[in-house]
Amino acid sequence: MNFIKNNLANAITLGNLLSGCIGAIHLISGDYQTTAVCIVLSLILDFFDGFTARALKANSNLGTQLDSLADMVSFGLVPGLTIVVSLLGIDHRNPLEAINYTHLLYNRPQWVTYLGFLITLFSCLRLAIFNLDEEQKYYFKGLNTPSNTILIFGLFYANKELGTFEFLFENQIYLLILTAISSWLLISPIKMIAMKFKSMKLQDNYPKIALLVGSVIILAIFKTIGIPLVIIYYILISIIFQKQLK
Repeated sequence: MNFIKNNLANAITLGNLLSGCIGAIHLISGDYQTTAVCIVLSLILDFFDGFTARALKANSNLGTQLDSLADMVSFGLVPGLTIVVSLLGIDHRNPLEAINYTHLLYNRPQWVTYLGFLITLFSCLRLAIFNLDEEQKYYFKGLNTPSNTILIFGLFYANKELGTFEFLFENQIYLLILTAISSWLLISPIKMIAMKFKSMKLQDNYPKIALLVGSVIILAIFKTIGIPLVIIYYILISIIFQKQLK
């Protein structure tokens, strides 16, 4: 019984890792819808592994390391791979054949495509910094990797499903700019709202209330397109409430 208690949270974490691996494979094959399901599952498992560890009082250094390693794949490799796939111009109906879009730079060096993995590298750096930084208990410093994944893949998914954000996915320069911004946000000094309550006083939770209310409104109005917009709103509202985040 103690074995199950001590390892249940770790098993959930490994489920997060497995889901991320499956999502990455389907993304490469062009099945972005399955990847979307895997990301959602990873997000759920990432929440419940910590919740389970706290509920069972089974927190451990092993669990902390496993959590970061799992997140590295689900929320580090997957968003980086999303940009790489986008730069390759892979058509989800014919994943093995790259499209020669007229708007892409002809004869570009192959290494340009791999710049999408900068997001993966900076995600790794961010996770390492987070593990060593004891300051980030009630807020995040920089954009957390799950939110960054929702932003990057959310833009990609909305483009594939609804044809939105064409300007972004039809121009490799814009994709590289998005990669640079995303990479910087991951390790930026900007304080970001974390849904952890240090106090139950209303005035101490204005940032969280503003985030929740605004996110619900955005999703209600924009639906699928609203998924990446919520992350942009999250960044903006965090900047507005910088002084309150302590």
